Amino acid sequence: METNEFWENSTKLARMEDSLPKQIFLLPIKVRPVFPGIITPLIVPPGRFIQSIEESSKGAGFLGLILLKEDESDLPSEDNIFQIGVVARILKKINLPDGGMNILVNTIQRFKINSIHTKEPVLMANVSYPEEELGTSKNNIKALMRTLLILTKELAQNNPLFTEDMKLTMMNVNEPAKMADFVCSILNLEKEEYQSVIEAIQINDRLEKVLLFLKKEIELVVLQKKIQEQINDKIDNQQRQFFLREQLKAIQQELGTGEDKTEIKYEKLLERLKSIPVAEEIITEVDREIDKFKNSDPISSDYNVIRNYLDLVDALPWEKPKEKDVNLVHAKKILNRDHHKLEDVKERILEFLAVHKLNPKSKGSILCLVGPPGVGKTSIAKSVAEALGRKFYRFSVGGVRDEAEIKGHRRTYIGAMPGKLISALKITKERDAVILLDEIDKMSQGFQGDPQAALLEVLDPEQNSNFRDHYLDLPFDLSDVLFIATANTFEPIPRVLLDRMEVIQLSGYITEEKVQIFQKYLWKKIFEKNGLNPDSFSMKKETVALLINSYSRESGLRGLEKTFDKLVRKIALKQVLKEKYSKEIREKDLVEYLGTPPFVDDRMTPKVPGTALGLAWTNAGGSTLLIEAVLIPGKGGITLTGQMGKMMEESANIALSFVKNYINNDVLFDKKAIHLHVPDGATPKDGPSAGITMATAILSLVTGQVIAPGFGMTGELTLTGEVLAIGGLREKIVAAKRVGIKKIIFPKDNERAFQEIPDYVKKGVSFYPVTRFEEVEKLVFPKSKGKKK
Repeated sequence: METNEFWENSTKLARMEDSLPKQIFLLPIKVRPVFPGIITPLIVPPGRFIQSIEESSKGAGFLGLILLKEDESDLPSEDNIFQIGVVARILKKINLPDGGMNILVNTIQRFKINSIHTKEPVLMANVSYPEEELGTSKNNIKALMRTLLILTKELAQNNPLFTEDMKLTMMNVNEPAKMADFVCSILNLEKEEYQSVIEAIQINDRLEKVLLFLKKEIELVVLQKKIQEQINDKIDNQQRQFFLREQLKAIQQELGTGEDKTEIKYEKLLERLKSIPVAEEIITEVDREIDKFKNSDPISSDYNVIRNYLDLVDALPWEKPKEKDVNLVHAKKILNRDHHKLEDVKERILEFLAVHKLNPKSKGSILCLVGPPGVGKTSIAKSVAEALGRKFYRFSVGGVRDEAEIKGHRRTYIGAMPGKLISALKITKERDAVILLDEIDKMSQGFQGDPQAALLEVLDPEQNSNFRDHYLDLPFDLSDVLFIATANTFEPIPRVLLDRMEVIQLSGYITEEKVQIFQKYLWKKIFEKNGLNPDSFSMKKETVALLINSYSRESGLRGLEKTFDKLVRKIALKQVLKEKYSKEIREKDLVEYLGTPPFVDDRMTPKVPGTALGLAWTNAGGSTLLIEAVLIPGKGGITLTGQMGKMMEESANIALSFVKNYINNDVLFDKKAIHLHVPDGATPKDGPSAGITMATAILSLVTGQVIAPGFGMTGELTLTGEVLAIGGLREKIVAAKRVGIKKIIFPKDNERAFQEIPDYVKKGVSFYPVTRFEEVEKLVFPKSKGKKK
């Protein structure tokens, strides 16, 4: 056939409407449509469409293949299909064991759904068969077809998935419409893109769409081929480097020169360890790791693990530390420079340094500084390090739950690291560093292990000379390290751990001490922090004392520092805004800048029967405890409120029983009960030292007497009236002075501890040691006649 005749016939495509049925059974299909002119098998799952195939086979066997819009949809099939599909004729069908069917169909021509004829039980539609048109000139169609042929050949050359049969089929297709359908069927497109070609009735529109999709596919194949070539080149390059590296090693071994710098570094490490010397186990293990490193491929996972391990070994200070001269005069100056008062603490530290000077080989004890927040525990540890001329390292163990934080992870784990102690020595590069274990009382036990138990080996001078970190897995001598621990209270610390430490208690500061520390240290520090000159304003001692007592009543100095910082910020704002302010801060200015004082002392003086003022000890230092008692209807019992702990509840019951026996008034307690309350009910309270205070409050209530003014008291009471020793006497005295108490009753058994308290702390206060409650009664109730019979 001549070319002109072909194009003439192509413009007059045969209409098959006369031979194709106007009503056909519809078979929805998923993923991708089937284009006209293709014989292909289809698997139909069990269901309603099996009946459509059976009904269609009874006639001419025509079936409408229509693409679903959404493969997984709850919509009925008739609402989830496109409107243009391909009519096919069933050539063969095979029933499947699961109730489905495998059919072989020959697709013929596009059809369009005009309306749905039947929905149940089968899906049947009234259809028409659109006539295909060129849509443009013959030359344009010819040019489009040639371009399509060229691009398809290019795709076939770059895509190894194309088979020879597909290439042959492509060469034998001459009709533009069939050529476009065939090429589109072999592309990897989205469902909507396939459907757009099915719906393209005009041949030029169909060719243009297919050309666009074909161009995108070629670009994708070219990019994929480029990526594959890059990967192959990279693999080939790595293999080439590996072989060259092995050849270079062999040449270097023959020549005895040109070793890798890293390997030279590790060889020097081995020589260093042999010259110290260290335990044979260490040298053997390091030598073995170096051999493994040399024989490891740099791209292997073990390479960096071994390298990190050897770098850690190289960074650790294995050598014996140099002896440092301890100058006690210099050490005393440093302690006095950085800390005001705390004479007993300074003396204990100087004793420790003196022993170290006389016997440098003495392992000594581990210091544990215990005291409320803000009293200078961390700064004392820094001063000790400076006095000894050693490096200082601090890490907080508060909240640590994992044993590996102390002893490291085993190297078998991904991301394993050494423990904090080995890391500290790696950083300081000194084996006799001062390491501060901060907040040791706040460690807790988790499911990863018990870090407190891990510290037992670290803090025991008899064991830590062969400390073995899990990551390092070599014995390391920690006996030259000076460990200093800090804690707010020693109760949470396990006894076995506490036995390995020497506890040095730091009490809170009294007002006079705070005033001096404020003027000597804090004044300049806060001004520099806020960018002001220290002469921006002034404060008299009386104003400073008011600032301390009314705005920052605490054992330490952090609250005072924060409060004064707030005051200075207010002045800084006024300076920047160029507003006027008083150059001398007075009481009225404190109220203006800081607001109403949160602390008042009026309620701390018992003024009515049934009230007494006790002294208590807390984790934050000493505090005062106002106890109130009233009579309520009842039969001799006692009601307790104010979040008292178990020991405090026992003390209240002992106090009540003692007072009942003491006054011997059965008639009163047959009709009345006692309600005893400790204000500030949101704060938990516990301890036995409020025993005499509770008994005094109850006795004051039942006798109607108000206790003498100015008294505060502390002491444990027994059922027979004995007053037993208590703890935290210094903290309680400091707390009493803070609120203006001038008379303190305390157990005579505490006189030894009382004598150790500096005189400046006791100055201005009268003290009354007692052994029995009768002595307490005579002091607080001067007009009392004693025990009532």
